[in-house]
Amino acid sequence: MRILGIETSCDETAAAVVEDGERVLSNVVASQVDLHAQYGGVFPELASRMHVEAIGPVTAQALQEAHVGWSDLDAVAVTYGPGLPGSLLVGLNFAKGAALSAGLPLVPVNHLEGHLYAHWLHTDAREAAPDNPPAPRDFPLLALIVSGGHTELILMRGHGQYEYLGGTLDDAAGEAFDKVARMLGLPYPGGPAIERAARQGNPHACDLPRAWLPGTYDFSFSGLKTAVMRALRQYHEPSPRVISDMAAAFQVSVIEVLAEKTAQAAEAHRVHGVLLSGGVSANATLRAAVRARVTRSVHATPLWLCTDNGAMIAAAGTYRYQAGARAAWDLDIEPGLRLA
Repeated sequence: MRILGIETSCDETAAAVVEDGERVLSNVVASQVDLHAQYGGVFPELASRMHVEAIGPVTAQALQEAHVGWSDLDAVAVTYGPGLPGSLLVGLNFAKGAALSAGLPLVPVNHLEGHLYAHWLHTDAREAAPDNPPAPRDFPLLALIVSGGHTELILMRGHGQYEYLGGTLDDAAGEAFDKVARMLGLPYPGGPAIERAARQGNPHACDLPRAWLPGTYDFSFSGLKTAVMRALRQYHEPSPRVISDMAAAFQVSVIEVLAEKTAQAAEAHRVHGVLLSGGVSANATLRAAVRARVTRSVHATPLWLCTDNGAMIAAAGTYRYQAGARAAWDLDIEPGLRLA
């Protein structure tokens, strides 16, 4: 079974062909990171315009690299939410037109579900990773999805069976990284920039708060962001050392809460494993902290699949297709779509 996956929920235009829900035949991503760097974050209207220009060539390249034509596909899977409205519209409308003209069924996919199914993807060149064992297949599983737009703990009881345990009450973790990086004069995207700066810093040089929100699995990073801003006011022009120390202190403040709440949820629900997904899950310090606290097996998405991509949509779309999911041609976007 070969599924074409199309993903345009934010600023990556992506298309991929996946076989049997796991084997990646192609995975093409046109990133807009350099374009949005001048704004310090994603400019929504500009993102949708760039999707319009890129979606056709990206899809054509994905089919070419997979050595398949439209007649070799079983379905087209597409993200219809959550995400930026303008960006979602481009991908969904393109997928509708492509599926209709090729006589293929259209499969609707939740973007967050795609991040979960990225854990079972591989290529023929898959290599063993001793520090990152294969994702478990026994349910229940606990997923921590951390990205620029999402920070959520999801209990996965089975294929398509999800329970929302908690999430951010304000900024997503990735969004907080971007905003703090801007305060520190670091480039966009903020996550990798802060991680690099933090390697040279002392996380104990500045005492920053942790929002534990006792009794919940929720997160909050707005207070932490404000604390960084106030701490910086004492410096007319922060030195490289101050910037590195602040980056390290901020990073550990975010990661300690993410890791501890993930560990608590894993124990409370007696899961067979923990899945780390989303762009922020590429952070090596986060991966190490979760593995240090969680007693279950921990699997992090391979780095090349952490950020938004079409392969994860095709993978999730395969399971949706097998479950009988088919979208009508009047399917609309759902920017605020929830997973559970």
